[in-house]
Amino acid sequence: MHISEGVLSGPVLAGGAVISAAGLALGLKNIDYDKLPRVALLSAVFFVASLIHLPVGPSSIHLVLNGLVGLILGWAAFPALFVGLVLQAVLFQFGGLTVLGVNTATMALPAVLGYYLFAPFLRGGGKTAPVIAAFAAGFCAILFSAVLTGVSLYLSGEAFLGAAWAIVVANLPGMIIEGVVTAVAVLFLRKVKPELLGMGPYVE
Repeated sequence: MHISEGVLSGPVLAGGAVISAAGLALGLKNIDYDKLPRVALLSAVFFVASLIHLPVGPSSIHLVLNGLVGLILGWAAFPALFVGLVLQAVLFQFGGLTVLGVNTATMALPAVLGYYLFAPFLRGGGKTAPVIAAFAAGFCAILFSAVLTGVSLYLSGEAFLGAAWAIVVANLPGMIIEGVVTAVAVLFLRKVKPELLGMGPYVE
């Protein structure tokens, strides 16, 4: 869902940069030494998962996993996703440096929102609620990212309205896939590494 260079207007680029800078500041403030390996690992997971792209107009669809990153990291999702996006822009020319602020904001804001909306349900008892919450986090993260990407395009010019709608519609299969992958990952982590989800030891 990277927006390419030369597409967005100056005010939209500036707004994205400001939002990302604020998110990065909050994210870095919430990272202590013990959390650094976790942030680095999830940044790498995002980087690898996002390498396969299917072009959709000025954007693209791919596995993102920002919902999972958000559930585990909260505000630290901003620096984790930012590093992944920088490496993708420099090494593979996905997106670009001038749109880095917007691309970070469109992926990290939904991740943080998912943390506040759905992470509390992961720590409850039972099996159904955590699975539903994890699916919703993955699904909604892509939905909100697609909407924010579309809004960024539309704010850069009404001519992009068609492309904005196309991005949201084209990402519908991706929303379902992300929901399923996030739910499976959360189920696995609840058994083998529940502390990543802010939980105590797993009990059947």
